[in-house]
Amino acid sequence: MMVSTSNMQALQKKPWVSDQGDGTFINPVLHADYSDPDVIRVGEDFYMTASSFGHLPGLPILHSKDLINWKLINHVLPRMDLPGYEVPQHGNGVWAPALRFHDGRYWVFYGDPDVGIFMSTTEDPAGEWTPLHLVQEGKGLIDPCPFWDDDGQAYLVHAFAKSRCGIKHLLRLCRMSPDGMRLLDEGEIIYDGTEHHPTMEGPKMYKRNGYYYIFTPAGGVSTGWQTVLRSTSVFGPYEDKIVLHQGNSPVNGPHQGGWVELESGESWFMHFQDKGPYGRIAHLQPVRWVDDWPLMGSDTDGDGIGEPVLRYPKPNVGGEYRVEVPDDSDEFEGSRLGLQWQWQANPNPLWYSLDRDSYLRLFSFPVPENQPSKSLYYAPHLLMQKFPAEVFQAEAKLDFMTLKPGERAGLIIFGRKFAYTAVQMKADGSGVDIIQAAGTDAEENVVWSGELAEGSVTLRVTVHAGAKCRFHYIAGNGPLLPCGNIEFQAEKGHWVGAKLGVFAAASPSNDDERGYVDIDWFRVKKGTI
Repeated sequence: MMVSTSNMQALQKKPWVSDQGDGTFINPVLHADYSDPDVIRVGEDFYMTASSFGHLPGLPILHSKDLINWKLINHVLPRMDLPGYEVPQHGNGVWAPALRFHDGRYWVFYGDPDVGIFMSTTEDPAGEWTPLHLVQEGKGLIDPCPFWDDDGQAYLVHAFAKSRCGIKHLLRLCRMSPDGMRLLDEGEIIYDGTEHHPTMEGPKMYKRNGYYYIFTPAGGVSTGWQTVLRSTSVFGPYEDKIVLHQGNSPVNGPHQGGWVELESGESWFMHFQDKGPYGRIAHLQPVRWVDDWPLMGSDTDGDGIGEPVLRYPKPNVGGEYRVEVPDDSDEFEGSRLGLQWQWQANPNPLWYSLDRDSYLRLFSFPVPENQPSKSLYYAPHLLMQKFPAEVFQAEAKLDFMTLKPGERAGLIIFGRKFAYTAVQMKADGSGVDIIQAAGTDAEENVVWSGELAEGSVTLRVTVHAGAKCRFHYIAGNGPLLPCGNIEFQAEKGHWVGAKLGVFAAASPSNDDERGYVDIDWFRVKKGTI
C-alpha cells in the first residue's frame, strides 16, 4: 500500500522526511540529534529514547508504528532533581540510556558520569515516569543496560568513562535485583576491548537462540564500528565480531544503537552517525542472521561486514502507517510548549508565559551572576530545539516594543560557538536596533547592526549544506533584508549537535521588573542548498 497523496503533500514542506511514499525509506530516518538511540518493540508499537545531556526536559520518548515515521510523545525527565541544574551543565547529565519493556513496565536506565547509574519506570511511556532512582553511585559508570534472563535472574552491563574514573575499553556485568533498584555484587569485567575494540562502550544486551549477545560500539563516535559479542554463558567468555562499519559508504562511524525483531521475523538495528554540527543523527539498518551472528546493512564488498544502506524497503510491520516526523514549527496555540523545545537548565516558569492567546512570551533575564562569563553560552533561559535537516529555514515573528532599555530578543544558532540576530532596545530607550552577534563561552560581540522602526519583525535563519548559516529580517510588512551578509559556520556543542531557538536577554544591571517579547509563531521549512 502506498502512502496517501494528501499525507505526502502535507509533508512536502518539511525539511526532512525519510518515508518516500513508495514502500522505501532513506537514511537517516531522523536527521536530528537523537544521540545514542535505543529502541524496543512492544506488540505493534516501537519506542525510542536517546541521550539528552543537560538539556531539559530530558530523556525523550518517541513512538512509531514502523521504525520509519516517529513522533516525540514525552520526556522521562520534566526537570533534573540534582544539584547544579539551575544553570547550564554542558556535556553533563544524561548519557547513553537503555530502554526496555519487562514485567508489564517500561524501564529507562542511564549513566550520569559524575553521579552514577539511574533508573525510571512507568506503565505508560506517554504518561508520568517515576522519579529517578540511583541504582548505583559511582563516578565514570556509564551506558548501563539491564537484562532480565529467562530464569528470572537480572543483570546490568555498563561501560566506563575514562574522563571520570581513568578506566576505558572495558565492559562490566553485575547481578541486579529483579526490581531494578540495586546491583547485587561488584560484577565481573566480561570483555576488554583495548587491543581489538578500543573505546568500547554503549553495550546493549539481548538473548537469542540460546546465545547471550552484547551489541557494543567501538572505535569512537566519528570513526568507529559496531561490534557484537556472543556467548552461551551470561558471564562469558565472549567471542567478538564486527558487524557494521563505514566501508565504502559515506556514513562514517556507524554504531551504537538498539536491535529489534519484528513479528514478521525481520530484524533491524537503529544507530547513529556523528555528523558534526548536525549532531548524532539516526539511521536504520536491516539485519540478517548468518550462523547466529547478525549482519547489518549490506555487505557490498563481500568482506563479511555490513555497510550502511542509503535507501531500502521499509520494515514489514504488516501494514502502512501515516508519514510523520517530529514536530519543529510551533504556533503557540496550546497551554504548553511543544515537546520539541528544551531549555539549557531546569525550566523556570518565570522565564515564559503562554497566557496571551497564540503567543509565546519570553521575559528578559540576564546570565546568572555565578557563571564564568556573561556570554549567552551560560544562559539557562535559551529555548531551543534540534536541527531537523541538513538544509532548512527557520523564522520567528516577534512583537518587541515591550522590551526595556538594553534588552534584546531574537533567533539563535547555538553550539560551542553561537550566533544570533536580535532586536535590541537602545540603552536610553530612544529606539530599537536590529543586530547580528556572535559569541563563544568567553564573550559575544555585535558584528552588524541597523535601525528598526516597526513594532514587529520576522527573523529568519537559513541553514545551508555544511551548516553554513545566514540571517535575514523583515521589518513589519517590508522586504526581506540581510543582516550584513555575514555567514556563520554552525558548530556542535558539548557532545550535542548545534541547536536552533529563541531567547530574550537582559544585562545584569536591569531591574527585576523585566521587559519581554511576544513571539507570534516559529516556523521551520525546507531550505535551499
